[in-house]
Amino acid sequence: MERLFCTELLIGKEKVLKLKHSFVTVIGLGAVGGFATEALARLGVGHLRLVDYDKLKATNLNRNILALEHSLGRPKVEVMKERISGISPACKVEVLQVFAAADSFGTIFSETPDLVIDAIDALNPKVQLLVYCHENRVPVFSSMGAATRTRVQHVKSGDLFKSHGCPLAREIRSRLRRNGIKKGIFCVYSDEAVRKTPRMIMNEEDDYQRGRQRSKLGSLPTIPAIFGLLLAHYAAEHLCGGF
Repeated sequence: MERLFCTELLIGKEKVLKLKHSFVTVIGLGAVGGFATEALARLGVGHLRLVDYDKLKATNLNRNILALEHSLGRPKVEVMKERISGISPACKVEVLQVFAAADSFGTIFSETPDLVIDAIDALNPKVQLLVYCHENRVPVFSSMGAATRTRVQHVKSGDLFKSHGCPLAREIRSRLRRNGIKKGIFCVYSDEAVRKTPRMIMNEEDDYQRGRQRSKLGSLPTIPAIFGLLLAHYAAEHLCGGF
């Protein structure tokens, strides 16, 4: 396969074929999830299911790989599907424009994937997803908080329960322990101290029709991209048994 020639030179044909026959569900196509999905497509993953309710907005232009002037206002899942068709036409891409939460998991997991990328930025649905994956023994690679960080050297990866310095990870650990989960969830996180920055309050109804208010945090294009690329890299290593 000429389009994966350089990848095959590095990791070998057998592992390229393993990626080709892998099925990954990506939940959340924000800055982190967008870069993760792009990398998975370029690695040759053969089946992707993309889940995100949101549409692209002007505020996404500084960090989301999908955000261009002509893509604003369109569903993220549809824009990503089109993008993948230009990268890896043979990739089977399914899109679900739904809000990821416990009441939609029946649809999202109508077919069990080999692996899940969790790039959800809302706390309750994120915890629900991690509990679901743990209880159903679906490997999940999860992103912690990338917003307000500026120092790339503080980006880390490993077991969620051994992470430190991330307030989001701390809260998630606490909630998971209440569900009897104490280990076994891989994450990418930053141990950089969270900066206190101005917040823009947004009505979540615009994004998810759930009627809650959410605060928009300051972020750079670089840190979320690193998070997403690391998630894709470690996920691909898992799928093909190591590079």
